[in-house]
Amino acid sequence: MKQVSHRVDFCIIGGGMSGVCAAVAAARHGTKVLLMQDRPVLGGNASSEIRMWVCGAHGDNNRETGILEEIQLENLYRNNTPNYQIWDSVLYEKVRFQENITLLLNCTCIDAEMDGNKIKSVKGWQLTNETFHTIEADYFADCSGDSVLAPLTGADFRIGREARAEFDESIEPETADKKTMGMSCLLQIRETDKPQKFIPPSWANKYEKEEDLPPQRWHDIHTNFWWIELGGEQDSIHDTEELKDELLKITFGIWDHMKNHGDHGVENWVLDWIGFLPGKRESRRYMGDYIMTQNDVRSEGKFEDLVAYGGWSMDDHHPAGFYYLGGYPTIFHEAPSPFGIPYRCLYSRNIENLYFAGRNISTTHAALSATRVMGTCSVIGQAMGTAAAIAVKNKLSPREVYEKEIDTLRQTLMEDDCYLPFTFRKIGELTAKAKLSATAGEAENLRNGYDRPIGENDNGWWGDTSDSVTYSFEQAVQMNECRIVFDSDLNRNLPNMPCAYRLGDDSYHVPVTLVKDFKLILTDENDAVSEITVENNHQRFVKVPLNGKAKSVRFVPLSTWGAEKVHVFSLDIQ
Repeated sequence: MKQVSHRVDFCIIGGGMSGVCAAVAAARHGTKVLLMQDRPVLGGNASSEIRMWVCGAHGDNNRETGILEEIQLENLYRNNTPNYQIWDSVLYEKVRFQENITLLLNCTCIDAEMDGNKIKSVKGWQLTNETFHTIEADYFADCSGDSVLAPLTGADFRIGREARAEFDESIEPETADKKTMGMSCLLQIRETDKPQKFIPPSWANKYEKEEDLPPQRWHDIHTNFWWIELGGEQDSIHDTEELKDELLKITFGIWDHMKNHGDHGVENWVLDWIGFLPGKRESRRYMGDYIMTQNDVRSEGKFEDLVAYGGWSMDDHHPAGFYYLGGYPTIFHEAPSPFGIPYRCLYSRNIENLYFAGRNISTTHAALSATRVMGTCSVIGQAMGTAAAIAVKNKLSPREVYEKEIDTLRQTLMEDDCYLPFTFRKIGELTAKAKLSATAGEAENLRNGYDRPIGENDNGWWGDTSDSVTYSFEQAVQMNECRIVFDSDLNRNLPNMPCAYRLGDDSYHVPVTLVKDFKLILTDENDAVSEITVENNHQRFVKVPLNGKAKSVRFVPLSTWGAEKVHVFSLDIQ
């Protein structure tokens, strides 16, 4: 068999949403990254192979930004009649064509070589070209969900539910066990303009009457059928194939029930897709320098090393899943939104150069039930990837980043448009000392250190396309770039992709609130004027190169994607 060796700064195992965001973040900060993914596509539970929504924090203006928002806005721009292959291609493009990233798809991590308590290398098997890849790196990250590096390296981990008394968690059982939340094979359906029939396979389960289904299950086509779930009472890793077989019998049986047994409002609907790869919620969780608990979530997680946030409820699915007969299959335990997540939960307590991000971070089962959703996993991934870049640059261990560079990490994340609750983004000296004027509206909001509405404070500048904002100086100064944060409608009620395709749905488009076209007008020391025009912008976070000296720079919005007013949160000169 062919053998290929690689040497990089940072090797990431797992190309789900957390791994994608970690890889892109680290690479953009100058780190040589290799991303190994065992599937042909990126995105994990969000990919076309599983098709779960990217869910995140509840509440007004709490949508996750940074790299995740960049990806979702690109998808809204290019995928107006939403197609999962286009979504896959957006994720692929973001990684494959990012400088400093080597991408290995269809490559499964099968071994690791240790040097004391450090990982020296990992080995992967790439099925499509029958090649073994050996990757040496200074730092490694496990974003595989199942924590594949844990048994290969001896990293400390947990699986299952803690006893209530261990961390004083009221929602946990009296006695610890190995039970987890289960996994699901989802289905998607499409509306047509005429009646459609469905012939089930002979091996599908039969649910001819409503009472044949477990209680409190429903047929709402817009719920993604997440409740078709099994595995919490078995081994959520080693029993996956057996569980998949049973899940497929249930899933085809559910659609047969909806189409052929009673009136469920789906006469014109067809089965568009069923997933043959189960989407998992829980398996191994690493143990870091800190284990986040139910009580941390409930107290809003105001850690000094807060680097990411969640805002999903503690959504604890019953281990019996579909076969739970006691009522509703999950309990939504109350949680605040947002709540902070500390950096110390993102690296191993006993393997010196091991990071992790996603649903396998250092939490209890109770806290996991709130941190496991993919919007949260994505911002955790960006935080971890950025931390790894700082570790590479300064030759620090992950623990030393916490001890020496945690403020740098936090400010870098906010500079990259990651929201950190309860935290102020420091404004650069150039922006702070400039004279700021506007033809309308409250321009000082553009440099107040907040890049979204928070509570009652809008934190933005409002104007018309005939208005402008100007930074000016007494003498010409070097201007390298202009950093702008636009309004991408953080309250839009739209998942990254639909779970049911309704006929004529036209909701997938660029948010109307975004500024589409704008220009920057610079005046140099000789009063000469130059213009930079940006057209067809569809991103919230934009950096425009300036690369010269100027006495003033004027921002002029020219059009939006449909909104009558222009809304901008930040304008920085760097």
